[in-house]
Amino acid sequence: MKMNFLELGVGKGNQFWKYLFVMIFAWAIGAGLFGFIPLIVTSAIIVDQSNGDWSSLMDFEAIGMSLNLGLFLILLSFAIGLVMFLGAIWFIHNKRTYKETINGTKKVRWNRVWVGVCSWGILKIIFYSFALITNPENYVLQFDIATFIPLLLIVLLFIPLQTTFEELTFRGYLAQGLAGLTKSRWVAFLIPSTIFGLMHMANPEVAEHGFWIMMPQYIFVGLVWGLISILDDGIELAIGAHAINNVFLALFFTHSASALQTYAVFQVQEINPIGSLISLIVFSTIFVYILWRIYKWDFSILNKRVEIKEEENTNVDTQ
Repeated sequence: MKMNFLELGVGKGNQFWKYLFVMIFAWAIGAGLFGFIPLIVTSAIIVDQSNGDWSSLMDFEAIGMSLNLGLFLILLSFAIGLVMFLGAIWFIHNKRTYKETINGTKKVRWNRVWVGVCSWGILKIIFYSFALITNPENYVLQFDIATFIPLLLIVLLFIPLQTTFEELTFRGYLAQGLAGLTKSRWVAFLIPSTIFGLMHMANPEVAEHGFWIMMPQYIFVGLVWGLISILDDGIELAIGAHAINNVFLALFFTHSASALQTYAVFQVQEINPIGSLISLIVFSTIFVYILWRIYKWDFSILNKRVEIKEEENTNVDTQ
């Protein structure tokens, strides 16, 4: 079987410094600098008008900002990062497109995106339904139609942009760059997944429960989505799973230490990080098994070197 996804990183114009430059440009300059300007400016205006505490600039409820507005401004930073990332790869890599970053070809397998959405989404529904039945006192119903409808619109429009930005940059673009540099699928699988997990170090969940308790969850889910991307020769399944994961949580379950504070349907009183990790491992195993049954993956592909004859690779950069 001809592989296309990681092979895009092989060939002329794929010097690794380009991948480092684009990653820094998209995340530090795009999402981190320009992306956060609207959030900082809006928060500063609200604090100034209310004579609030400047030290609480990012605590939306403390400064009197709507959680919906705060969520929108946070997600807007990822949308800006995504636009700058797409512009950067087009310029740096001789008009490379998001489609080529997704699977190394010029066509997105949209059916796989929806398989990722449905399979991971159904597992999330099963898990939280079981949790609600067995421990109902841990979930406080706080549904308010007036705040939920705007939340629904923001979540459906912008969370897919946030999660797609993360998938494109880490499990797509960076994986391709590392594959071209090392010719190893294992490196392209493990390093982006680990970095993806470590990017969540600043999340409030980590501050509340501790680094060594929470970080295994982020890294593990990154490894799961990285694994299915390598096996499936593209990141469509991961794009779908990541999107429905964040959409589901933003709409239905929030916690005082959640990274994205929302007017979700339920407020979770307490989080059991150890139990969450065990559940994540169980459901992720089921998730990978389901996809393996559907697509008949060959796990030995992980040991196959990322190599391609340049004259046969119609997708390599030529500049």
